[in-house]
Amino acid sequence: MFVMELTYTAPVERVEELLDAHVEWLDALYEEGVFIASGRKNPRDGGVILAVGDGRERIERIAAADPFVMGEVCTYRITEFIATKTAPELAPYRQQLPS
Repeated sequence: MFVMELTYTAPVERVEELLDAHVEWLDALYEEGVFIASGRKNPRDGGVILAVGDGRERIERIAAADPFVMGEVCTYRITEFIATKTAPELAPYRQQLPS
């Protein structure tokens, strides 16, 4: 599982100009089953996405395709973690520690 942390690098007004395209990008990745949660940070200086995927390289490619990145209004910090414990609703995403 991956935590994708966005940090805005431009004024929020520039972010707003790309918001519709960003939401379409999010929706497509929810449809694919890659994203399982997302939202704005408070205070509003970026956002957070929880993602599942086959590997870090794919998640990095996905982040690079975000209209916010392409429009140069944010950067990503991607953290991979092993979700060994989850709420019951997230049980399909539980992982085993490597041996």
